[in-house]
Amino acid sequence: MKIEVWSDIVCPFCYIGKHNFETALQQFEEAQSIELEWKSFQLDPELPKGTTYTNTYQYLAERKGMSIAQAKEMTSGVAMTGKNAGVTLNFEKAVVANTWDAHRLVHLAQSKEAGSRVKEALFKAHFTDGKDISDPDTLVAIGMEAGLDETAVTTMLGSDEYGYEVTQDILEARNIGVRGVPFFVFNRKYAVSGAQPAEVFLQTLKKAVAEWRAANPDISLDATEGPSCSPDGACD
Repeated sequence: MKIEVWSDIVCPFCYIGKHNFETALQQFEEAQSIELEWKSFQLDPELPKGTTYTNTYQYLAERKGMSIAQAKEMTSGVAMTGKNAGVTLNFEKAVVANTWDAHRLVHLAQSKEAGSRVKEALFKAHFTDGKDISDPDTLVAIGMEAGLDETAVTTMLGSDEYGYEVTQDILEARNIGVRGVPFFVFNRKYAVSGAQPAEVFLQTLKKAVAEWRAANPDISLDATEGPSCSPDGACD
């Protein structure tokens, strides 16, 4: 059964949601039946390539109209939520940049069955290590650490390869009504919106897989809401 996940690298709840989902998957007896597909979503597609912000506070102040104090207040609770989920969110040094090429790298990685490894490495590079995930050298290093061929990554970054796939993911998100990420779609029937607790993911997994095994497809999305990030800069 396929599970599709729309997310962005610079979205803290996407990082948290990934870990909560993986916790649920570890508790799910039929985890081997799950096919996971990462879908691209950009919270700030208009952020020019080559433009970087030295930390999340600066980005939210300049791009989203918040004060530094407001940005720090908003992210402090998110950092604690991340800690509880087992991820480190260093907003004070997270370099914010355009995520287009990072999404293309994830698509390349998925073609080599390394999508989740690269996705995790990108999240860690951005939120924990303070690396610029738009920098080609950073992306090549992440790809190589995940087992991708250096030449393949370099060639991809120097072309428009996987740009179409990223665009299609974003358009598809708009068509099915995704307004914030992360957004998990189970067998094109159920959706979980936001970084829900592991128990919610586990319940949805059980329900979706049971129906999938009964061969009763239904494309309607019955969404469960949780913490997420929206393009206006709000993460709540």
